[in-house]
Amino acid sequence: MTSQSDIQALAQRFFDAVEAGDIETVHGCYAPDAKIWHNTDDAEQSRDDNARTLRGFARLISDRLYADRRLHVFDGGFVQQHELRGVRQDGVAVRLTACIVCAVENGRITRLDEYFDSAQLAQFTGAAA
Repeated sequence: MTSQSDIQALAQRFFDAVEAGDIETVHGCYAPDAKIWHNTDDAEQSRDDNARTLRGFARLISDRLYADRRLHVFDGGFVQQHELRGVRQDGVAVRLTACIVCAVENGRITRLDEYFDSAQLAQFTGAAA
């Protein structure tokens, strides 16, 4: 079992890496058979699919910041609520309030469930004002 302090450090490393666009570190935070799920499409991604998604995200959104991080660690995982902020290529600032629930085994994320409002997500592509 992974200690709570190790889980806290994993969560910090994971979200810091997304902010920095360090997708290799993000990929390494996942177990090889990890599943990533989003409430907006009800589909599971592999860690490789998620890495491709995050690489595209990092190219399109600059100045990424997980603001107001509220992390709760428990035996076997963590929950983090935050506001993801960034800037689109056209200079428009965007934000997404989200909640992430992760299961952790042997120091890696085995499952990540992400909950957010699809209307907020649309602004990242310019589909919403």
